[in-house]
Amino acid sequence: MSFEEDDRVVLNDEHSEFDGETGTITQTMESMFGDVTYTISFEDGQEAGVPEDSLEAAADDDADESDE
Repeated sequence: MSFEEDDRVVLNDEHSEFDGETGTITQTMESMFGDVTYTISFEDGQEAGVPEDSLEAAADDDADESDE
């Protein structure tokens, strides 16, 4: 799954101070080898150079409220 700017994601990286936190993608970067990395903005900072396999889509908090 690829992500785009403004997507909400959860970071899964035990070496990061933001491990398990939800943030927003602020930038995508593609290397000359075709690998994509992301810059994620969190409430208390940001993490750059995050590979796609360290991310998962954040749960949509508004999904249950759409029936109202």
